[in-house]
Amino acid sequence: MEEMNLLDQKFDVAIVGAGPAGLAAAYYLAKKGFKTAVLERGREIGSKSIYGGRIYSAPLKEIYPNFNSMPVHRWVKKERISIMPDYESMISIDYQGKEAISFTAYLTEVVKWMGIQAETAGATLITDVPVTNFYKESNKVAGVVSGEDVLRSDVVVDAEGVNRLVLEASGIVKPLKPEHVALGVKEVLKGDSKQIEDAFGLSQNEGLAWVFLGAATANTPGGAFLYTNRDSVSLGVVVLLDKAIANVKDHVSQLVESLRTAPALKNYLQNLRISEYSAHLIPEDVWSLRPQRLVYDGLMITGDAAGLLLNAGYTYRGVDFAAYSGYLAGKAIESAHAKGDYSASALSSYEEMLEDSIVIKELKRFRKVHEVMKSGLLFEKYPKIMSGVMKRMFENPDGPSKAWDAINEACKENQYSMLKLLIDGYRMVRSL
Repeated sequence: MEEMNLLDQKFDVAIVGAGPAGLAAAYYLAKKGFKTAVLERGREIGSKSIYGGRIYSAPLKEIYPNFNSMPVHRWVKKERISIMPDYESMISIDYQGKEAISFTAYLTEVVKWMGIQAETAGATLITDVPVTNFYKESNKVAGVVSGEDVLRSDVVVDAEGVNRLVLEASGIVKPLKPEHVALGVKEVLKGDSKQIEDAFGLSQNEGLAWVFLGAATANTPGGAFLYTNRDSVSLGVVVLLDKAIANVKDHVSQLVESLRTAPALKNYLQNLRISEYSAHLIPEDVWSLRPQRLVYDGLMITGDAAGLLLNAGYTYRGVDFAAYSGYLAGKAIESAHAKGDYSASALSSYEEMLEDSIVIKELKRFRKVHEVMKSGLLFEKYPKIMSGVMKRMFENPDGPSKAWDAINEACKENQYSMLKLLIDGYRMVRSL
C-alpha cells in the first residue's frame, strides 16, 4: 500500500473500493499493462470486507490462474435447510454432494489475497483514502476527488459496495431505502478443526452450509445461516430491513444470540467461543437498487454498487459475482483503450458481456424470489403448519396421524386452507 500526493499522479484507471470487484478489475488491468490505482477508504485492504461465509468458485477460477493458492477453509460438500418453528425443534432436509462448487473462507483473507495478486501484477493500492466524488472534465468522468485532492484518470471503476456514497454524491443513484436492502449480523465462533469436524460430522477440508427459516429470524422475512470454517463457525441472521424495523422488537444482534443459545443447536455449538462480530447491509431488491445504467462517459459501475447480488431464497451469492463484474469491466476497458475512446458507447461492451454472463442470467432466473421473501408466509405461517404436521405424526400419544390428516389438521389450526397451501407452494417452487 502506498502513500502519495494524489495531485501528483495520473493513472489510466482509478478504481473506487478494494473489495472483490475492484481488486479483480485491478488485477486484470494491471496484467494488461494499465497504470491502475485502487483507492480504499479502510485503513488496510480487507478491513471493511464483511459477508456471510460462502463463496462460489467457478468465476474466480476463470479470473485467477493461481486460484489454488486462495485461502480456502473448507469445500462445501453438505447442504442443510431447516425450518425452526421454535428454538427447540427443527425440520431439516440434508444433501450430501459429490462435487463441491463453493467454499467457506474469511472474506478478509480472500480480499487480502486478491490485493496481493493485484499489487504483484503492478496495480497501486492506496488505503485510508475516502473518495467523496468523481472529478469531471467537459462533462466526462476523468478521475476522483478525495477532500481537496484530485486523482486524474482516463476512466473510473466504481466498486464501492452497497453503501454507494460516491454514486449518491454524483447524483447517479438515490440514497438507499430500507425496502432495498437487508441487514446481516454475524458472529464467528472459534474452536479447533477437530471440534468442528466432530460436531458436524465432517471429514478434513469438508464443509457444511446450513440455512434456517422461521424462529431464527423471529418469523421475519430473511434467513439465518451457519457455515463451517477450518476451525470456526460463521453464524448469522439476515432480515429485510423494512420488515425488521416494523416487526423485530429487539436489536437484530439479539436474534443471533438467541440462535446461538437455541437448544436445537446446543450439541453443535457447545465449547465454541465468540471471536468476531460484524454487521453489514446487503442488496436485496436488486432490480430496484440497480442504477439505470452501468456505464457513463469515463465511468463503470460494478459489484454490490451495481446491485449484483443474488438472493436465491436458500443462499446468497455475491463475492464471485462482484469479482466477475470487475473482471468484465477490465476487459471492456481494454477494448475501449484499443479504440482510444472511453465514452459510454465505447465502454458499453461491459453491459453486453455482463448481460451474457452467469451473473445476469442467474439474477434473472431468481428475479421473483424477492416477492416470495417479502410475503412472510415462508417465515411465519408455514413453519407453524409444518411444526403442527410433525407433532401429529411423531408426538401424538394416540399414535401417529396419517400424513394427509396431519396436514389438514395443522392447516385448520393455523386458519389456512389446504387449497391455498397447495397454490402458494406451487408459486413458491416456481419462483425458486
